[in-house]
Amino acid sequence: MRGIFVTGTGTEVGKSVVAASVCAALAARGERVAAFKPAVTGLDEPWGDWPPDHEMLAGAATAGQSPADVAPHRFGPPLSPHYAAELAAETIEPALLVAAARRAGAGANALVCEGVGGLLVPITPGYLVRDLAVDLGLPVIVAAGTGLGTINHTLLTVEAARAAGLGVAGVVMTPWPAEPAPIEASNRAAIERLGDVPVSGLPRTNRSSLAAAARSLPLDDWV
Repeated sequence: MRGIFVTGTGTEVGKSVVAASVCAALAARGERVAAFKPAVTGLDEPWGDWPPDHEMLAGAATAGQSPADVAPHRFGPPLSPHYAAELAAETIEPALLVAAARRAGAGANALVCEGVGGLLVPITPGYLVRDLAVDLGLPVIVAAGTGLGTINHTLLTVEAARAAGLGVAGVVMTPWPAEPAPIEASNRAAIERLGDVPVSGLPRTNRSSLAAAARSLPLDDWV
């Protein structure tokens, strides 16, 4: 299966924007691209300028998916999916997630799968986001912030991915400013050197400019 798995160093680091940008850029090249996210939580909370993740991904992809197709599990509270499912008395079956993702990928030229939170977030007790990435066999892209603390968070994520045998295709720091501050430039260089991983920057974007923003990303090396 051709595609990538987008994870993040934590919540609110831009992984949904990275995933949607990749979808939009592939679509702009004329590819039939599918998106998948195992679960969306926090639907009861305000989402600001962006729509919920599954809606944004469905809008950027071109495989004819509805938002419900993109994310088979959707929860109101802003919680880890395993806990949100527990409160909703819902069971998340890992085998069904893998099958759903593979079906989506089979109907497209490429699959962009986005995780939930970071790599070690439990989707269900005993089954982590990282386990889904392993089961799908996709290269990993790590979305990361640009400021203080990102070196540690990013290198830990890269290490956790590699420890499970996952290939890390790259790190995307976002939103990457047109004129990076010295600490941002230093953080990027440190992650690239210490993590032995290519690092790109995704500029601040919106729903109408996702594909244009992704021009800064080395898509041909990833997908």
